[in-house]
Amino acid sequence: MRKIILAAAIAGAALSISACSEKTEDATSAAADSAAADASANADAAANAVTDASTDAAAATSEAATDATATTTETTTATTTAQ
Repeated sequence: MRKIILAAAIAGAALSISACSEKTEDATSAAADSAAADASANADAAANAVTDASTDAAAATSEAATDATATTTETTTATTTAQ
């Protein structure tokens, strides 16, 4: 009789552990999926930030080149007029 009760208790414990393990596995899978989605979103945001920064840098470089050309033209004109 004791062996039957002990065997039933062990079987019940095994089933409980199995059920918890399945829930844990499901939760872990959901967490991994969520982390992957977050990583993807962060990668997209970083790519957009890099694109925006490179566009801003290109615009600033173009503006600086235009300013330098204008300054060179003004200096050349002033030098030629002064002679």
